[in-house]
Amino acid sequence: MRVILALCAFLLGALPSAALAAEGHSAGFINFDKGLIIQAVNFLLLMFLLTKLLYKPLVAKMEERTQAIKKSLDEAQAARAEAQRERQEHAAKIQAAHAEAQAIRAAALKEAAEEQHRLIQSAREEADRLVVAAKAELAQDVRRAKQDLRQEVSDLAIQVAERLMRKSLRDEDHRRIVDDAISRLGQN
Repeated sequence: MRVILALCAFLLGALPSAALAAEGHSAGFINFDKGLIIQAVNFLLLMFLLTKLLYKPLVAKMEERTQAIKKSLDEAQAARAEAQRERQEHAAKIQAAHAEAQAIRAAALKEAAEEQHRLIQSAREEADRLVVAAKAELAQDVRRAKQDLRQEVSDLAIQVAERLMRKSLRDEDHRRIVDDAISRLGQN
C-alpha cells in the first residue's frame, strides 16, 4: 500500500514537468510520454499481481505459522503444567507411602513390645507356678520325711522297749524311756 502511495506522489511530481515538455520546454529529469504511462500501468499491474499472488499468501502462511507456534507453546505450557501436577502427585504418593511405612514400623515395634511383655509375663507366671509347685513338693517331702521319721522313731522306740523289757527293767526306767522318745517325737 505504501508503494502505491509513493508511486502516486511520484507521478504527481512529474505532471508539472510533463506540462512543460508539452509546450516544448525540456525542463525535467522525467519526460512525460506514452512509455512512462505504460511503465506506470505495468508497475501497478505487477504490484497488484504480487500483492494478490505472493504477499497475501505469504502473510496468510506467516499468520498460520504464528498460530501453529502459539498452539505449540500452549501445548508445551499445558504439558509442563501436567508434568508439574504429576510430579506433585508422585511426591504426595511417595510421602504417603513413607508415612504408611512409618505407621507399619511403629505398629510392628508396638506389637513386638507387647509380645515381649507378654512373654516376660508368661515366664514370670511360669516361674511363680514352678516355685509354688516346688514349695508344695518340698512341703510334701517334709511331711513324708516327718512321717517316715515318726514311723522310724516309733519302730526304734518299740525295739528299745523290747530290749529293755528283755533286760527286765523296772517300771520307772521304762516310763522314762518312753517319755524321752515321745518328747523327741514332739520336737521334730
